Amino acid sequence: MKKAKNIMSTANLTRMVMALAVLLSLVAIFLVVTKRTPAQLRAANECKSIVMVASGDTLSELLLAQGLSHSDVNNIAQVLKKEAEISTLRADRDRLEFVRDADDAPVSKIVVVPSPWRQVELTCNDSGDWDCKTVDIERDTRAIYRSGEILDGDSFYLAGQRAGIPAGILIEVYDLLAFEMDFERDVRAGQKFSVLYEENFSEGEKIDNGNVLAVSFQALRGNVQMYRYRKSDGTIGYYDAEGNGAIKSLKRTPINNAKITSNFSRNRKHPILGYTRAHKGVDFRASTGTPIPAAGAGRVVARSYNRGHGNFVKIRHNGSYETLYAHMSKFAKGVNVGTTVRQGQTIGYVGSTGYSTGPHLHYEIIKDGVHVNPMTVKLPAISNLNKEDKKKFKEYRKVLEEGIEQLEKNPSMYIQL
Repeated sequence: MKKAKNIMSTANLTRMVMALAVLLSLVAIFLVVTKRTPAQLRAANECKSIVMVASGDTLSELLLAQGLSHSDVNNIAQVLKKEAEISTLRADRDRLEFVRDADDAPVSKIVVVPSPWRQVELTCNDSGDWDCKTVDIERDTRAIYRSGEILDGDSFYLAGQRAGIPAGILIEVYDLLAFEMDFERDVRAGQKFSVLYEENFSEGEKIDNGNVLAVSFQALRGNVQMYRYRKSDGTIGYYDAEGNGAIKSLKRTPINNAKITSNFSRNRKHPILGYTRAHKGVDFRASTGTPIPAAGAGRVVARSYNRGHGNFVKIRHNGSYETLYAHMSKFAKGVNVGTTVRQGQTIGYVGSTGYSTGPHLHYEIIKDGVHVNPMTVKLPAISNLNKEDKKKFKEYRKVLEEGIEQLEKNPSMYIQL
């Protein structure tokens, strides 16, 4: 009895009740942790298959191969075109993901991945129709700094590659600096340059490059600096250190990295005619068929042929400036008198028509009716910052340069944007 008495004592009962309470609490916690909703259970058992679009693949063929009906295929195609603006699939670029609740279940969800930063999700609702939702994938964007120096025999492109700057970024930098520099004459050994640009990552893996954020180049006419900046109205442009527009209305060199074979001159002996006369433009050597981009936005006022210029196009950019492009092998399709062209749009192709000793582009800039030297004329900027934007820009530039200073000391680091 003592033993029983001891077991049933008040102290023992209290301990037993407390132990039981703890046990019940642990059981409750276990049930909460392990309990899953039907949706969670389905997700755990989901079966996913991934198909990379190959050459010759069509949407209907890929969907039918997954057991979808012709009715579903038509519904999905219409939804994709109307709500996601996807009408065709691109080989080696687009990816499709098919989701089933189980191995032998029908497809319940389709994910179309047309880019690393966007995916389209299609789900079948209770009525059998397909609903569409577009999901933007968040980017992990990092600012990367690279710098280099021009060595003897270097081109800017070669020096940029040696500095570790990606080819696509170098092309963008070329386009920016072409407003201020002639890469044939302004590049010398000893010049230093730097570029701050974006790299985009997803889940720790680099996907692509982003925008050029800042450029610096020690050109012959002084240090050229450009900064990418978003104005208060949302528009984006490139500006110099003082907030003045760095993008000019015209480019000095329409064809990047083309070698100059004849400069602007008031007194040049013509290679064919044999007598001395003014050379009112600059000649750039390029192979036949090289695309010729418009040096600035404007309207085509002449598209014709004459003995001197051969096939030529003349563009009026505003009340003061016109440009002329001569010796074309042919005109670009759709470029006619009256056509409005954007800066960089192909207007024709390099040739050797007219008075020409070989394939090249003859390029002229006419200001207020007078021919000027494209390499030295002061070109107008497209737009400058207003007083308020300029103040904010200088604050932004200061922060950006502080970051660049840190990256110069630690080139293996990056700035998280």
